Amino acid sequence: MNRVSKRAWVVLVVAGLILAGLLGFVGTYFVKAGDWVSFPGSPHLYSGINPNTGIVTDRNGVQLLDATGERTYSDNLNLRMATIHLLGDRYGYIEAPVLSTYSEKLVSFNVFTGLFHTSEQVRTAELSLSASAQEAAYSALAGRKGTVGVYNYRTGELLCAVTSPSYDPDNVPDIENDQSGAYDGVYVNRFFSATYTPGSIFKVLTTAAALEQVPGIENQTFYCEGSTIVDGERITCTGVHGTQTLGQALSNSCNVAFAEITRQVGKENMEAYVEKAGIREHLNFDGITTAAGNYDVSDASAPSLAWSGIGQYTDLVNPCQYMVFMGMIANGGEAALPHLMQTIKQGNSVKYAAETEMLESGLDAATTETITEMMRDNVVNSYGTGMFPDVKVCAKSGTAEIQEGRTPNAMFAGFVDDDRYPLAFIVVVEEGGYGSQAAAPIAGEVLSACIRDMDGEG
Repeated sequence: MNRVSKRAWVVLVVAGLILAGLLGFVGTYFVKAGDWVSFPGSPHLYSGINPNTGIVTDRNGVQLLDATGERTYSDNLNLRMATIHLLGDRYGYIEAPVLSTYSEKLVSFNVFTGLFHTSEQVRTAELSLSASAQEAAYSALAGRKGTVGVYNYRTGELLCAVTSPSYDPDNVPDIENDQSGAYDGVYVNRFFSATYTPGSIFKVLTTAAALEQVPGIENQTFYCEGSTIVDGERITCTGVHGTQTLGQALSNSCNVAFAEITRQVGKENMEAYVEKAGIREHLNFDGITTAAGNYDVSDASAPSLAWSGIGQYTDLVNPCQYMVFMGMIANGGEAALPHLMQTIKQGNSVKYAAETEMLESGLDAATTETITEMMRDNVVNSYGTGMFPDVKVCAKSGTAEIQEGRTPNAMFAGFVDDDRYPLAFIVVVEEGGYGSQAAAPIAGEVLSACIRDMDGEG
């Protein structure tokens, strides 16, 4: 009898454990089922590395992607090509980390009935992008390799993030067998994942270091006769600028002056201001990790240090990161971390809304104000205001030497100093030559598109 009683207790205990496990599983299912369905690689949602769920629009509701079934891109060819590096392709050759990051929030899932696919239940992701700005940037690059970025340095909204070359996801070319070189690096998002020799746009950072670390630098003058010798090595300039102030040297983009300015700033201070600017740091947002730049003068000779302050030597910048630095100059030393995902909605219900996160540089507001004035003088006296919209654009061009025998990269970076349009930007045209000639007009076209969009005219 005792043996039967003991067996009954064992059965009851085992049954209790099974019931507890079942209840635990059911409870976990109700809490975690959405996660299980949306995990990376889930056959319910993913084709390759990119999720197929929800509808994606720009900031104005222009549909960029319908991924509720088979991926359906915009019916606008240029817009498809301008956004593929952000939305991903059908086969996973180009990744869309922002959509993967928010896949759980994009999934319309019911624990009883499964995935929703009706129009009333599908979730819509609104990106911060301006479709018209994306098109303008892609068209302005005109097939040349490079990238264009524009963002609101106070809110973090990325209005434009274009990479070229690209291809039509609805008509994929034979990239593997292409011999023309037109698709070299086509799978790389140049805005987030590439680094470039900055050339003279880096002189903005050197100027910031000089203003804060070299007493009386604004009262000095610098003489340029076309070149100078630093420890036996010739530093060449693009012109003969004569006697000039710091501001005039920045406007003239004078290598001779900036060789001397960098010497006075010194290695340690240059390194410190690279840290302030975040040049060697990764930015992380929306599942995106930007490439880190490079600045290392620890073993640099005096001529190499001079070239580093000019934006050559081993200097490298990531376009997105340097655009944020431009925002810091514009905004008194701090700027918003960029973001692409603005909101995710299901009907009138908001499932996600972006929040602004500020990044600080440690630059003094007086320093950024002085540099703003200098960069405005660059536009007025060197580039001309005619190519820009009717707003106060402040900028610096760069002609970045990359390799002997190759045309330099054209660089152009700056911001709009206007409370109505707090926009920072960067343009890179690979092997484009002079930044003021190849990259500046692109900046003007894209800024115009962004401003029209912000005015509700996009």
